[in-house]
Amino acid sequence: MMWPFCRKSLLLLLAIGRFYDFYIGGALQNDEMFSDTFKVKETDSGIFYEVEGKTVTRTEGFDDALISANASAEEACEGNDSATVSGVDIVLNHKLQETGFDKKQYMAYIKEYVKTVKAKLQETNPDRVESFMAEVQPEVKRILGNIKNYQFFTGESMNPEGMVGLLDYREDGVTPYMLFFKDGLLVEKC
Repeated sequence: MMWPFCRKSLLLLLAIGRFYDFYIGGALQNDEMFSDTFKVKETDSGIFYEVEGKTVTRTEGFDDALISANASAEEACEGNDSATVSGVDIVLNHKLQETGFDKKQYMAYIKEYVKTVKAKLQETNPDRVESFMAEVQPEVKRILGNIKNYQFFTGESMNPEGMVGLLDYREDGVTPYMLFFKDGLLVEKC
């Protein structure tokens, strides 16, 4: 099922406060993990949002054409500073930061993360707690069984207690997609 949201951003829920104080309590992280400009669907288990991306190559740098000056009347310069960057568009667009886990490290992280999400759900959506706990266990086992397939990404702030998105590739080996725990995200309507 595709999500027909109109220009929404999905934000990290885990460190809450300020603007979102009434909703969860704590200190808000404000890391934008992805937006609905990508193909987003809920996984069959209902535990993740699956976000499909593309591998892209971009030239980043300063564009001299944006300066409203007469280039022919100016001294010649060496050119502009630009760099070519390749990667998955979800990661590049939202400045996600790669991190690494082995099986033991991920298990330690995910235990704490699940506890945190469970506590937030108990405050905000108590009816969801039981189904979340039932759904998350088999998914964590599946992730641990395939841990070598994944790349791990945090939000821009690199909060060690925040969400870690999982990057993998479809069977074609070309199409990247990321998994984000649905219950660890806050939807912001823009």
